[in-house]
Amino acid sequence: MKIALIGYGKMGKAIEEIAIERGHEVVLKVTSQSQNWEKSLEHTDVAIEFTRPDSAVHNITTLINTGIPTVTGTTGWYDRYAEIEQLIQQNNGSFLAATNFSIGVNLFFAINTYVAKLMNTQPEYDVSMEEIHHLQKLDAPSGTAITLAEQIIAQIDGKNNWNCIENENSEIATNNETLPIYAFREDGVPGTHTINYTSDIDTITLTHTAHNRRGFALGAVLAAEHVAHKKGIFTMNDVLNIDKIK
Repeated sequence: MKIALIGYGKMGKAIEEIAIERGHEVVLKVTSQSQNWEKSLEHTDVAIEFTRPDSAVHNITTLINTGIPTVTGTTGWYDRYAEIEQLIQQNNGSFLAATNFSIGVNLFFAINTYVAKLMNTQPEYDVSMEEIHHLQKLDAPSGTAITLAEQIIAQIDGKNNWNCIENENSEIATNNETLPIYAFREDGVPGTHTINYTSDIDTITLTHTAHNRRGFALGAVLAAEHVAHKKGIFTMNDVLNIDKIK
């Protein structure tokens, strides 16, 4: 499989390493300095896009219009997801976006939904979330934290929205309907997400801690393998067959 890497920072380099280990070829590496890179997609089977929120939609649009199956891990642009979805349908394209490609995180998503269903029967517990990422992380809360929060809100009666608190001293209006997400940035942290269910008696905690970027990179390559010769819009649940697990 011939892969174009749209974004060649730390994540792009980790993806390249995994892709080569799995027998694939990286035929294009696009950085922020690259110009007219869309003219070099001729021999590309699939593109993996990891860039910035302000460039993601342009990159994805270019790839879909060129007929390249596309995987993206960039977050912070999802307010325009419907626009991209329509474009994919018009072009009979192939696309997969994920807030997190880690196999462990996607299993964590499934666990999170199940636990939220259980906790909905126990109103004495309130829920909050923390996420910690490296200093270069541009969006807060993380896309992963938003996915977790939306899963919880879908299951917990009375939780209708979330609010991000970007440091522990921030003042923010909260109420029983709001799920607080505490976002921290620390040097060298690939990503940690913690969900706390707290009552007067005890606390139940769920945590996923990434040790390095290899888990994200492996998942991105698996996603690319999944979409390379298919048509449609996919998720990591399709890649990992999570919905089929009973």
